[in-house]
Amino acid sequence: MNRTIRKIHLWLGLTCGLIASFSGLTGSLYVWQPELSVFLNPDLLQVEDFGNLDDRTIMETTASLVAIHGDSINSMFLPYREQQTISITFNNGKTSYYHPETHAYLGKKSASILFFENLLVLHRTLGIPTYGKYIVGTSAIIFFLFLLTSGIYIWATSYRNNFKEGFTIQWKAKRKKINFDLHKAFGAYFMAPLLLMALSGSYFTYNSYYISALGLFDGKRDSTGLESQRPWALGDSPRLQDYLSKTNESYALRAIHFPKNGTDHYRLRYIRERYITVGLRRTKEVELDAKGRVRVVSDFRTDPNSNRMATQFYPIHIGEMAGTIGRILVFVSGLVPLLLFLTGLNIYRNKKRRKTGKKDKMQCR
Repeated sequence: MNRTIRKIHLWLGLTCGLIASFSGLTGSLYVWQPELSVFLNPDLLQVEDFGNLDDRTIMETTASLVAIHGDSINSMFLPYREQQTISITFNNGKTSYYHPETHAYLGKKSASILFFENLLVLHRTLGIPTYGKYIVGTSAIIFFLFLLTSGIYIWATSYRNNFKEGFTIQWKAKRKKINFDLHKAFGAYFMAPLLLMALSGSYFTYNSYYISALGLFDGKRDSTGLESQRPWALGDSPRLQDYLSKTNESYALRAIHFPKNGTDHYRLRYIRERYITVGLRRTKEVELDAKGRVRVVSDFRTDPNSNRMATQFYPIHIGEMAGTIGRILVFVSGLVPLLLFLTGLNIYRNKKRRKTGKKDKMQCR
């Protein structure tokens, strides 16, 4: 049993561990995307006295830009996180940035912004179309269920009589011993955050299954749901421009996705706070069709517990739920799989060399 578990740990470490190392490294880089993007693109993403702008001004600017650019818009992104400006992605694939108060054109998407967008794609899909996300999501589950748990078993059985030794690195020892100590100690120190990151990371591939499982926490709900809610008087038929004329007291509009691929509705996404905040992530999503019918797709205030819990996987995975400390922990934890992979590979190679040496000695005799 012990030998079988060690073999499982070895071969999963050499396969899924490699994918986890790549995902962890790209994820660590992406943790600081907001700060790096602002540093590299202050003219595109930042405006003076943004804190003094009220939401009504931002909405008026948004409505004005919609009126100017009309049917050429694919999607719009309002100030959120590091971006204090309004960006428009056009149907031709190009993206432009505008001042949230003056409507002034600020420029096109830069190479550094595109770099972080591509980095996120690599993190989630390895850059492989269609199937890449399943490779990443499945390896995260295997990493969670087998690799880390087998590591816990090996560590616990090896150091059950001396837990302190399992956390100790003998820096003055020989290179092989330091390599082994790094593998066992960092695996133990970062076991909990790695488990959490693997579990939350696989959500982005298998979100529907997660939500179904989280349905166990849902209570009974009114069958009328949210779809009957409507912020307009009966008989009204609001256009998008009319809808943008009203600010929301509980949420801030962060994105508008325009009709495409034969659909006839706009999709409006809202967030509780425009800035990166500590704690729960509160969102709302609304659909508005060509006839002016409004349907609230989701609202954190009235969503079932499964949807509320699912919304938190992103801030958990990237560490923002716990603020700066959480982001630092995710950044460091993302580098650990690469450390474990390299030290584990060295342990494997050292064992192979010892076995080869023993065979050579036996043949000489």
